[in-house]
Amino acid sequence: MKTEHFSLKVDTTGAPEFIDITDWVKGCVGKSCVSNGFVVVYSRHTTAAVIINENEPLLIEDMTRFLEKICPRFGEYRHNDFSVRTVNMTEEESPNGHAHLQHLMLGSSETIPLIDGKIPFGQWQSIFFIELDHPRPREVMVQIVGE
Repeated sequence: MKTEHFSLKVDTTGAPEFIDITDWVKGCVGKSCVSNGFVVVYSRHTTAAVIINENEPLLIEDMTRFLEKICPRFGEYRHNDFSVRTVNMTEEESPNGHAHLQHLMLGSSETIPLIDGKIPFGQWQSIFFIELDHPRPREVMVQIVGE
């Protein structure tokens, strides 16, 4: 059994921002020399997600509207009430309750089969890293396990 890992630094520019990382993940698979196993794509953040979906501009607009509808940026969230919140506070803390709740719907990772050195994507599948909070440096990781 072989394990390889890779890391990508991403400077996001907005939120939500859908960043297609499919080619980077495929490149990691090629560098790994693993033929059969699985690939885990993982976000190191509680306000940035990883999903598999279609990279089509109008669908991305629909997904953006959906996220705003279920957890509006300017909704009322206890997490954003800095007059009572005392846990996990930093000097640059931002009111981002919406981003944490949107993350609940999306998740931190995707696990993808690796067969004969290839990711067997469906015709329209792409891997996205999604910024849900605000522009900043981020990191997405890939771990490839197999033989």
